[in-house]
Amino acid sequence: MSQRSSSRAGVSRKFAAYPRLNPLGIGRDISAADLIDDVFLAYNGGRLREAAQLLARKMLPDDGTIGMSLTGALTPAGLGKSCLIPLMKAGFVDWVVSTGANLYHDLHYGLDMELYAGSPFLDDVELHREGIIRIYDIVFDYHVLLDTDAFVREVIQGPEFQRTMGTDEFHYLLGKYVHARGKKLGLKDSSVLATAYEYGIPIFTSSPGDSSIGMNIAAMALRDSKLLLDTNRDVNQTAGIVYNAKSSGLTSSVFILGGGSPKNFMLQTEPQIQEVMGIQEKGHDYFLQCTDARPDTGGLSGATPAEAVSWGKVDPSHLPDCVVCYTDTTIALPLLTAYVLSRVKSRIPKRLYDQRDAILDRVRVKYLKTGTVSKVVTSRKLAKRSSGVGVKGKA
Repeated sequence: MSQRSSSRAGVSRKFAAYPRLNPLGIGRDISAADLIDDVFLAYNGGRLREAAQLLARKMLPDDGTIGMSLTGALTPAGLGKSCLIPLMKAGFVDWVVSTGANLYHDLHYGLDMELYAGSPFLDDVELHREGIIRIYDIVFDYHVLLDTDAFVREVIQGPEFQRTMGTDEFHYLLGKYVHARGKKLGLKDSSVLATAYEYGIPIFTSSPGDSSIGMNIAAMALRDSKLLLDTNRDVNQTAGIVYNAKSSGLTSSVFILGGGSPKNFMLQTEPQIQEVMGIQEKGHDYFLQCTDARPDTGGLSGATPAEAVSWGKVDPSHLPDCVVCYTDTTIALPLLTAYVLSRVKSRIPKRLYDQRDAILDRVRVKYLKTGTVSKVVTSRKLAKRSSGVGVKGKA
């Protein structure tokens, strides 16, 4: 072998683990999925490619359970209709944690109200004078809010709402009415809530009072409404969904859009199982997040999967399979949706909502068998201690 050939072979061995960067030129008819695979090769384009391939090749196969969290004004921008509903119908989303605001603005589309593409540079004093609401570059009439509020109040005064329930049950019942209204209006695939009702996808919100839906529930309480949202059930129900998947031999994946409270509410399912309930577990298998938040400013949105490992939220053995793409969700989600819809066959919906009582009972039985009031023994082999933690003389 010549010296030149030997040198070339040495270079090849040195970079054997890394594909060569040598993309083809973009043609006129390239698909979104091919664009991601063949052109998004480095920087955050490379992370988006890794995210798409993680979702298509590891998270979705073998009937893995996918939890999605929604933060930021996604539904008013139309991403509910363009992305979330197609993903839900394809069986690619099994359960959801959302801000209440996303679900509230989803109602505008489900009730066939009109939102418009505006500009972020409009005169807001003039908009206020004209009765126009602005969400960055989205504008709509103030009556959209008033009419949506009225719909929520009219629905929740019904007898089936006069009790305590988890937010998943509340959203399921609300989705039933949105679905019925959509049928009367001749709408198709217009509402995330209606689609979740139709496909049995449980939707939770981590802070039910922090949205116009919660505001209307609070107002109706002054009219003696008996509707109360049970956050305890939500915490245990979401933990039950994850435990049900893992104890059945399925993977549990989190697909996080943005961050904030929905991100933590989805991730805290594993500490609830391990740290609080004392059930042996290792953490979520796959972690995919699209965010524009940095990890060094103290905000939860930028907290990395490596940090989540320390809390038991992510299985440390799967850390290489965790991807954070630092980009705007309004850019990433349409591309990821197009990718998986073209690369992965539709799955049969799990209809986890229909199994909610059985799922909760399963984790309850396990907790009552293994959990304690005093300090638990966890997979990290912490010593069990008496309940007098912090009392002088107690170790």
